[in-house]
Amino acid sequence: GSAAAPLPEEDCMKLNPSFLGIALSSLLAIDLWASKRLGVCAGEGSAWGSARPLMKVIEVSGHGIPWLLGTFYGLCQSDSSAAREVLLNLLFALVLDLVLVAVVKGIVKRRRPTHNKMDMFVTISVDKYSFPSGHATRAALVCRFVLHHLVLAVPLRVLVVLWALIVGVSRVMLGRHNVTDVLFGLLLGYALYSVVEYCWLSPLSAPALFALW
Repeated sequence: GSAAAPLPEEDCMKLNPSFLGIALSSLLAIDLWASKRLGVCAGEGSAWGSARPLMKVIEVSGHGIPWLLGTFYGLCQSDSSAAREVLLNLLFALVLDLVLVAVVKGIVKRRRPTHNKMDMFVTISVDKYSFPSGHATRAALVCRFVLHHLVLAVPLRVLVVLWALIVGVSRVMLGRHNVTDVLFGLLLGYALYSVVEYCWLSPLSAPALFALW
């Protein structure tokens, strides 16, 4: 006859999940399922395994190191004050992108998909985590930056947008990321450009930096 002891709070939550919890669990399950189905280049034996080398070239094109080195080299070689200002802000944007993505990855700590093959081009400690996709974030950021600060013909502008989208898609095809990693990365990179514009570095706002070149 004694009354039954109440269930622990966490058990009650499991037995009576909230609508939000069910929705998030369902979205996560769909994300994992879709990511695995779309990871057609995750290995040589995958459905599109023959396209894996091409996907890895695209991977390098969106990696932070080539962009950082290329921007720094252009900054050192430039003899135009206007070009130096643009390149210095691009360098600032790339560094900000690396720091922000590393912080978010370190906080979220979402593991990479199980079907990912860990043969990525130059990785650091937080690269074992997948959320968000740094390649997708960088691609969206660079895309907006280039479209706003370089005078390009329409075909080239289209190619820049396509490159950003292909970089994002390739992350899922290679099995590096889940779909939501890439989608959030693209949104984050798009928003990050607005921060760069707001904090735009100029000879008036940052004279010490421009004095170096």
